[in-house]
Amino acid sequence: MRSDSEVLQEIGRLLKTSRKTLGLTQEQVAGMAGISRPRYREIEAGASAARTTTLINIGRALGLELMLIPQAMVPAVQALLQPGGAEDDLPAFVASPDGDGNV
Repeated sequence: MRSDSEVLQEIGRLLKTSRKTLGLTQEQVAGMAGISRPRYREIEAGASAARTTTLINIGRALGLELMLIPQAMVPAVQALLQPGGAEDDLPAFVASPDGDGNV
């Protein structure tokens, strides 16, 4: 099982990758999420935990949704999100740019 600090760092990496993909600054995301830039920086760095409502607001600013799934389902979800390279091994579900889940 991963430590809390490893989980916080993974969340931070996801937020940073999403932010950079969208071409947003930390200041912009913090403003959209209703938090200070230093607070957002700590969360993105994995140096600080955040309230669930804060994560929801940050996620929405980045076009993400917070989802809780049973731990036993994590490997299956990860397998769906990481195609193996072969065309017939692509995930059955891929989020489209408009966010409706249809390809």
